Amino acid sequence: MAPGGRDPGHVALGTWSGGRFMHFGAPLEEERLAALLRPGEGIDTLLTADAYGAGDGDRLAGRAVAGLERDAFCLVGAIGHDFYEGEREGAKGFPRFTDPRLRGEGAYGDYVRAAVERSLERCGVEAFDVLLLHNPDARGYRSEAVWEALSAVREEGLTRRLGVAPGPANGFTLDLIGCFERFGALIDWTMVILNPLEPWPGELCLAAAARHDVSVITRVVDYGGLLWDDVRPGHHFAQRDHRLFRAQGWIEAGLERVEPMRAIAARHDLTLLQLACAWNLAHPAVRCTVPTLIQEPGEDARTVEAKRAELAGVPAQAVLSEDEVTEIRRLGDNTGSMLLKGATPDHEGDALADRWTVSEELAAVATRWGIDPDRDLRRAA
Repeated sequence: MAPGGRDPGHVALGTWSGGRFMHFGAPLEEERLAALLRPGEGIDTLLTADAYGAGDGDRLAGRAVAGLERDAFCLVGAIGHDFYEGEREGAKGFPRFTDPRLRGEGAYGDYVRAAVERSLERCGVEAFDVLLLHNPDARGYRSEAVWEALSAVREEGLTRRLGVAPGPANGFTLDLIGCFERFGALIDWTMVILNPLEPWPGELCLAAAARHDVSVITRVVDYGGLLWDDVRPGHHFAQRDHRLFRAQGWIEAGLERVEPMRAIAARHDLTLLQLACAWNLAHPAVRCTVPTLIQEPGEDARTVEAKRAELAGVPAQAVLSEDEVTEIRRLGDNTGSMLLKGATPDHEGDALADRWTVSEELAAVATRWGIDPDRDLRRAA
């Protein structure tokens, strides 16, 4: 295992910010984005994934940390999509390296080692602090060969810790809990979607994470930018902005639900984004929050640099009472609001790369954790 290093801090930045590799807001020029992501000034953790820009996200991370002492920052990497041998499949992106069209289980180890080494080279470091299995398919959650390959790169000193990052959309609840049960001894971190307007389904896996001593990184904390408090009805979205795929009226509905939360934020002298981070951090096992820094279009738009400073001001200590956490959850409840990914009772037919039926094994997982798939994992009528 790689010596020394740091664990993720309570707030972090991701190379998906800034609109270059994921289409949120106006894309920043590389120099400005690298400066924005550079660890320091209250934020010491940076996350990247090799699939962002087919390696360019890693290169940006390398530029952001260049010249810093290695123990001055925490670097989280992620591998999972094979853009070396796989062919991009439109909006679905590159296939997972576990896709049987690319290789069998016997070749997982060679791929994982090569992918991690290439990612590290682009980042300009010798080891990650945390390496995540990025957006796994069903095989990634349950294959011993996958986790043997990840364990091997940890033993070789290419990462200090291991983790799993479901996604990119909401779901994978039973798959993730099942993965904890199978490989919890190897898993140190996981990353899930969670924020005051999306407590469901992310909260369903937190007790299992705590039981298996898995720390949680939460992303989409800003709820598509709405909790930065600069997205309003009639907001102009740039062409191809990912938020254009959200259901019509999501801004109006979100603002209506968030309005009563402002009093709680004011009570603690927090912005809405800071309140969202504090609410996430109040949950069992949640140790890190990573909103997306979005430069909205327009000359009068808030700068991402101001948003970074706002994120750096999130208190590390708990500030919300249990009653306040409960009240925020009630106000933001989104149960049944969407079709989930992964194992879901809403899926029928053959398994897809990101959605499949609830197997008997996963139904047993649900029972052990008090989850009723028909009640808790279906989209509401």
